[in-house]
Amino acid sequence: MPAMRTVLFLCTGNYYRSRFAEALFNHIAPGSVPNWRADSRGLAIEKGVNNFGHMSKDTAQALTERHIPLDPYQRLPLPTTPGSLADADLVIALKETEHRPLLAERFPGWEERVEYWHVHDVDGSTPQEAITQIEELVSKLVQRLAKT
Repeated sequence: MPAMRTVLFLCTGNYYRSRFAEALFNHIAPGSVPNWRADSRGLAIEKGVNNFGHMSKDTAQALTERHIPLDPYQRLPLPTTPGSLADADLVIALKETEHRPLLAERFPGWEERVEYWHVHDVDGSTPQEAITQIEELVSKLVQRLAKT
């Protein structure tokens, strides 16, 4: 059996977008890419001063609607560390214009090693729009990984 591989999803607060991507990936991947699992971290969790609880209500609702159990993801947001980046086989930041500068500032050199998506936070789209976009991108990612 092939060794387990990890995709690390990054967003700013590890409260909304990256958490949904992590849980969705881990829910659908076993059927297509059983040797992959997802994790998630935040690049600047201190900016989430209005983030209360384990994850956003929108993320919890979207997971519940998709019958994805919340229990495995009931943890507080986690910060990105050099180790979490190094341990991942693939790192995806959810919005390039938001996350590339944070990576360059906090983890120099990593900004060129990360795959970037373009999913707006609540300042640029509704949660439903972002969730739908993440769902499409994660599905495409699983398909892509299944071909490798």
